[in-house]
Amino acid sequence: MQLSDWAASAAEHWPYWAVTVFLIVGAVIDGIELRVPNWLTYPMIVAGWIYSGVYAGGEGILWSLIGTAVGLGLLLPAYAIGGMGAGDVKMLAAVGAWVYGWHTFYAFCVSTIVGAVLAVAMVVLQGQFRKHYNQFLMIWMEILTIRDPEKLSAIAAERKPRMKLLPYGIPIAIGTIGYFAWTGMLL
Repeated sequence: MQLSDWAASAAEHWPYWAVTVFLIVGAVIDGIELRVPNWLTYPMIVAGWIYSGVYAGGEGILWSLIGTAVGLGLLLPAYAIGGMGAGDVKMLAAVGAWVYGWHTFYAFCVSTIVGAVLAVAMVVLQGQFRKHYNQFLMIWMEILTIRDPEKLSAIAAERKPRMKLLPYGIPIAIGTIGYFAWTGMLL
């Protein structure tokens, strides 16, 4: 691919590159601070709505709102029981605002696999597989037996200081960017 071809392709696929830059910035901040800030997520969500409205009118805004809802809906249950931060949820909602529902769903699926691999790698590298496996089983049993999101969230908040946390913005970024690359959205 010649430089002019690459430039033309990048210009055509700039929304995916904009989301990619957003994801990288969000992942770096999440890795350092264990949070994805509102000053990053909210403008990206609104910019996705505006872009969709300018690019495709009312139908584009509708698809963008659906994508935002898909991003929120996929991670909101984990947030509700204390399994992740609100910034991670808004990060995926911002992806949805730009790339709509189906791409957000597929990016979530890849991100979930990446997150599982990273979590297992963290546990293995720490040499505390048994401890984290038992903790996983305990959390899973709590989810199955308690079923009250408020109680689960309170239990998670109490347990959080003793846990090794995975900044989930990192798997979201790796999974989504990987999905974009795999499907040719960045070329």
